[in-house]
Amino acid sequence: MIQIEDLRLIEALAQSASLSAAARMLNVTPPALSARLRKLEATLGLALATRTSRQLSLTAEGERLAREGSALLAQLDALPEAFRREDKRLTGTLRIAAPFGYGRHHVAPALARFAQLHPELRLQLDLRETPWPDKHDSDAVIHVGAVRDSSWIARALAPNERWLCASPAYLKQHGIPATPGALLRHRCICIRENDEDVTLWRFRRAAKSNAAAPRRSSTRDSVRVVPAYTSNDGSVAREWAEQGLGLVLRSEWDTREAVAAGKLVRVLADWAFDSAPVTLLVPTRRGRTARLQALMAFLEDALGVSTPMRRKRPAKDA
Repeated sequence: MIQIEDLRLIEALAQSASLSAAARMLNVTPPALSARLRKLEATLGLALATRTSRQLSLTAEGERLAREGSALLAQLDALPEAFRREDKRLTGTLRIAAPFGYGRHHVAPALARFAQLHPELRLQLDLRETPWPDKHDSDAVIHVGAVRDSSWIARALAPNERWLCASPAYLKQHGIPATPGALLRHRCICIRENDEDVTLWRFRRAAKSNAAAPRRSSTRDSVRVVPAYTSNDGSVAREWAEQGLGLVLRSEWDTREAVAAGKLVRVLADWAFDSAPVTLLVPTRRGRTARLQALMAFLEDALGVSTPMRRKRPAKDA
C-alpha cells in the first residue's frame, strides 16, 4: 500500500535534479532516500526513476505518480481548512520564494505583518538568486522581471521600471550620455539574473506629441554594452554605481531612494528601458486554499499599494 510519505518522496524527486537535492528537501540522507525509493519501486513493481551519480530523472510511470500524488497531497493539505473556515482562522504552512534583494526589502516586512494577522499560520520564506523557475516546493513565488513560463498562474503585483543611473562623481568625470548609443563609450555595470542577456539593453523613446496628435511610442531598439563590472547581486551593482564605478541599469524599487538622496542620478530618462514587473506566481496543481488566497490578497495590497513605484491597480490574473 502506498503511504503519504511515499507520495511526498516522489513529489520531492519530481522537483529535484538529483537524489541528494531531494534528500535535502526531505531532511534525510541520500542512502535513506535511495532505500525508500527502492522499497516503493518493489511495492509497485515499477521503475520510477533512473539515476546516476550526478543526475536523476523520473520514468513515465514516475512522472504520473508524482503528478497524481501531488494532487492528492494538495487535497489532504487543504482538508483541515475545510473544517476551520467558520472561525476564519488560517493554519498550516505557506512556503514563499523571492529574490534576495526584493525579498529582504519588501517581501520579508510584508510577511511579518501577515504573520501578525494569522498567528497560527507557519510561514517559510526562501530567498534565492533565481526563485523562478527554481521554485522547488514553493506555494508562491515572487518574481521580478518578465515571466516566460505559463505553467503557473501569474498575478501582477506592481509595475517596476528599470532606471539607468550613475553617481554624480562619475558623471562629472565621464560626462552624461545623451543617447543610448553613447553607452558604448562608458563603463557599464551589468547584473546576471534570471538567465537574461545582461549586456543587451533594450529601450524605446516615446515620440513627442502635440495637441492634435496623441503620444505614440517609437519602435524598440537595443545596444550591446561592454560590461566593466558584473555581479549576480543587484544591490552590489547599485552600490558600485554609487561609488562611482559606472552606469547601472537597475530596478526602480532599488534605485529610487538613492536617486532621492543624491547618491545616484537618473540618466537617459527620456528613454524607457525594458521594465521588470513584480509578479506573484502560484501553481495550479495546489489549488486555491484559504491561506493561499489570503496571502495573494495581502501581497497584492502590501507590495502593490505601499511601495513607491505603484501607479495603478494591476490587472487580475486569468
